[in-house]
Amino acid sequence: MQNRVDETQEIRIDKWLWAVRLFKTRSQSAEACRKGRVTIDDIPVKPSRAVKAGDIIYIRKPPSVFRYKVLAPVEKRQSAKIAAQYFEDITPDEEKDKFMHKNLIVFAKRDRGAGRPTKKERRIIDKLSKPDL
Repeated sequence: MQNRVDETQEIRIDKWLWAVRLFKTRSQSAEACRKGRVTIDDIPVKPSRAVKAGDIIYIRKPPSVFRYKVLAPVEKRQSAKIAAQYFEDITPDEEKDKFMHKNLIVFAKRDRGAGRPTKKERRIIDKLSKPDL
């Protein structure tokens, strides 16, 4: 793989998070680091923090905390299939369920005066209200 950095080298954490597609943009990954949502060994990290193979990264996306093990450093953004080779998702299923449950509840009850639902919200409402066939 030509985009892989030598196993012993280190890479900036914001760049690595973006390259393996855990964040959509590099600025989003840097912002998450600055806000203290990304930690290594319970220590909030700055975007310039070096990450190496074997590190366990915790990413807080309320109400869940996702855990990833770095398998290899990589600098350039990878396709989704290839990106999976550079990290291992070690997040417990309970945390993933909490995150998915939060996303489903968002549109289950609409506040009075919230306006018309968008097309996307309408599809979700319909999907939740109809039983699976």
